[in-house]
Amino acid sequence: MPIRHRGILVPGATGTLGAALALRLHEQGVAVAVAGRDRPGLARVSRACGDAPARAFDAYDLDQCARTVTWAASELGGLDGVVVCVGSAAFGPAESVGDAVAEHLFTVNALAPMAFLRAALPVIEPGGVIAAITGAVADSPPAGMADYSASKAALATWLRAVRREQRESGVTVLEIRLPHVETGFAGRAVLGSPPVLPTGLSVAEAVDAIVAALSTGARLVKPGRDAPLGIER
Repeated sequence: MPIRHRGILVPGATGTLGAALALRLHEQGVAVAVAGRDRPGLARVSRACGDAPARAFDAYDLDQCARTVTWAASELGGLDGVVVCVGSAAFGPAESVGDAVAEHLFTVNALAPMAFLRAALPVIEPGGVIAAITGAVADSPPAGMADYSASKAALATWLRAVRREQRESGVTVLEIRLPHVETGFAGRAVLGSPPVLPTGLSVAEAVDAIVAALSTGARLVKPGRDAPLGIER
């Protein structure tokens, strides 16, 4: 599935990875719409992407997430894809993570992406794609990241089930299961401090893999054996 020109929505486009992905898609001639929480950052990303349509949203407002998909389809004259780059981290043993933090993680990392992608399913035509970033922690949860890992695993499980549901529809369901990427994301955790982490992938490496997956109709990006990232169709 080559990336089409009709339009891709990138929620989370004010984050380091989301902004880089939106810009790369724009540079490849894809019409993008960008959405994020940080309004000044959103304006900067929009300008960098040729004054792309931009809309602020709150991940806690799931109806607003869904309406952002409808808005993007209207702005772009249709949607070929939605790639959700929203996320939040927290660190610490399970007993130190309160219910409010756990609720925050599951809302931002699972429920909000699901709301975007659920709303996209009736909108995207055959040949399109819905995608979201999960993480290697969904498969191998480290100590001190129980709630964060569980929220990512919840989204990963949802994506796998939806992929089965969409087999006959022609819509690709892509899980972007990234290892640590040097975005500064871990340093912006809502609770705790990250453990000492090895040097992660560069943002460019992660974006290269995502764009390659979008271009080939892949179903999974994950840590590779012979390369930092592998792509499975």
